[in-house]
Amino acid sequence: MRSLLIPLCLLVAGCGGAQTKASPPEKQPVQAAQTPAEPEKQAAAPAAQPIPKDALTPDLRTRKTGADWPAFLGPTADSVSSEKGIRAPWPAGGPRIVWHKQIGEGYAMPSISRGRLFLFDRRGNTATLHCWKSETGEPIWKFEYPTFYRDRYNYNGGPRCYPVLDGDRVYIYGVEGMLHCLRATDGKMLWKVDTRADFGIVQNFFGVGSTPVVEGDLLIAQVGGSPKGSDRIDFADVKGNGSGVVAFDKYTGKVRYQITDELASYAVPVLATIAGRRWGFVFARGGLVGFEPKSGKLDFHFPYRAKDYESVNASNPVVVGDRVFISETYGPGGALLQVKPGGPKVLWTDSDKRRGKSMQCHWMTPIHHDGYLYGCSGRHLENAELRCIEIATGKVMWTQPDLTRTSLLRVDGHFVCLAEEGTLLLLKVNPKRFEEVSRAELRVPGTNAPLLEPPCWAAPILSHGLLYVRGEGRLACLELIPEKKR
Repeated sequence: MRSLLIPLCLLVAGCGGAQTKASPPEKQPVQAAQTPAEPEKQAAAPAAQPIPKDALTPDLRTRKTGADWPAFLGPTADSVSSEKGIRAPWPAGGPRIVWHKQIGEGYAMPSISRGRLFLFDRRGNTATLHCWKSETGEPIWKFEYPTFYRDRYNYNGGPRCYPVLDGDRVYIYGVEGMLHCLRATDGKMLWKVDTRADFGIVQNFFGVGSTPVVEGDLLIAQVGGSPKGSDRIDFADVKGNGSGVVAFDKYTGKVRYQITDELASYAVPVLATIAGRRWGFVFARGGLVGFEPKSGKLDFHFPYRAKDYESVNASNPVVVGDRVFISETYGPGGALLQVKPGGPKVLWTDSDKRRGKSMQCHWMTPIHHDGYLYGCSGRHLENAELRCIEIATGKVMWTQPDLTRTSLLRVDGHFVCLAEEGTLLLLKVNPKRFEEVSRAELRVPGTNAPLLEPPCWAAPILSHGLLYVRGEGRLACLELIPEKKR
């Protein structure tokens, strides 16, 4: 059953009425935070004010060059970094380990802004958002709330969704369905929504696992609620209630719109501008939804899911011009669509192939570069392959087996590749062949113990020259780009 897991970006026990807490972790006992009125009872919110980009002050970084990593798949939402100057090849043993820490349950990587790292995890029956100094791992504050989620497939019960940073606010979406907005400077709760109670969420295979996205003054989330009483019927027969995608006012938590009867998947909403028009794409449980993110106007629904009951969509849509690539691993495989208002045109699809499918992504979102897609294709540890395909045709350019399931980060003409067993690789971006530059089996300093224990399912992230990788129970910070001497 391990092949079912979607660690996102990767399901729900009672969370209503939970007491929330925020405190500096080492200076005083955790105190109960003031709980605001429920969103529907709140007084009218003041007019939304723009959040300054430098709202997190002071800047705690000593490394001043580079970029922050504020949300899932980074500042451009495609697992691509603009930073330059990586060391290649790596020294023996891999990149220098700057710091590492034991962490709780969960599958998500942190998000980083102005020297602050935000990690969402779980210990016991407590979900916690940690705020640490990104360059040292030193604690600044933490926010906690009770969670009683239990996974149906015996995976851990920690968060799957990444923290989302937006100016002076941070949003977290728990595996049980609690959505919180916190002040990023000190962890004070600004608002919360119990999506399970408010929208009738029936526990998904692996809980809530689609990270929300910010668009203007909206926080757009996959919710996928069902009519009242649906929790008493067989999961296979659960239907939607028009809350597949919900846009919340990011300042107050009030619902601005909700669309589609789709149930939730583990893919993250993708925002893009095509021919001067803004689009939102959600690869929901039953297929791709295209809509206008500001208004919620629905453009199309493109059915795309394996027939197996225990199948999920988890890899994000990839937008290239006016084309959208989608992929899953349980049946249909990949497809390339040309989108326009009213509906998509299928340019090619794996769904009509019995074998020889181009790209069957499990949870990794493939990375596009110069007309080619690079990603992990395959459902199981033993049959997964890293491969490159031509996006226009689906032609497979090369495959590399025996790496297990992998995740990629593209930076400075290279891919940083993390295999689920903990091996870290540096590859050249090359559509003609698999080109390995370096390989490292990272060790805990001073020991022969592996730094990263499997499963390593979250893609590496990079911020201001520092690479962050996660394995079972540990987060590590490595120096990928040496700091220039002044």
